[in-house]
Amino acid sequence: MSRDGYIYREKIGNGAGAPLLFLFHGTGGDEDQFFDIGGELFPGAHLIAVRGDVSEHGALRYFKRTGEGRYDMADLVRRTDSMAAFIAAHVGEKQPSAVYGLGYSNGANILASVLFEKPEVFNGAVLMHPLIPFDPPAAAGLKGKHVLITAGRHDPIAPAEGTQRLASYFEKQGAVVETHWHPGGHELRQEEFAAAQAFFARTTVG
Repeated sequence: MSRDGYIYREKIGNGAGAPLLFLFHGTGGDEDQFFDIGGELFPGAHLIAVRGDVSEHGALRYFKRTGEGRYDMADLVRRTDSMAAFIAAHVGEKQPSAVYGLGYSNGANILASVLFEKPEVFNGAVLMHPLIPFDPPAAAGLKGKHVLITAGRHDPIAPAEGTQRLASYFEKQGAVVETHWHPGGHELRQEEFAAAQAFFARTTVG
């Protein structure tokens, strides 16, 4: 399917008002990366897995960058606005009881960027190995939102100190923040998915 330029996969949730979960892949992934596991992590939720619309030497992403850890900030603003509009359109159409996002690496970064700009859209989010190499704006709308950040202690792409700064940012905005660390690097581990599953079970509204 496609809507407003995005290709995505969709799984209908259990009944009217089912929670809505948006899934965002990492660089080089696609809408299939978390589609199946999304249903395991959040049983009964309506799933929308979005394909990034930027190609970096053939690897799909959600926004451009000028180098490792260096973002094209003008492009990030444009892509954030486009993704926020895409999300809002689906939320308005489906009228879910709650809205969540899960993203890994570049997918976590676009999800975080939407959270910074449009916090009212989400009830909560799971950010797996995010990297935000800039100071996010103050966002009063994040107060009370639930955020889980998972990360590797020795991640060479998303260093631990950056993860800690991001967690501190969300805490300062009044969000309810949890962090889950593993001793490795940028790879995803099973315990991160277990933490995400518990997060959704614990925080779901409705």
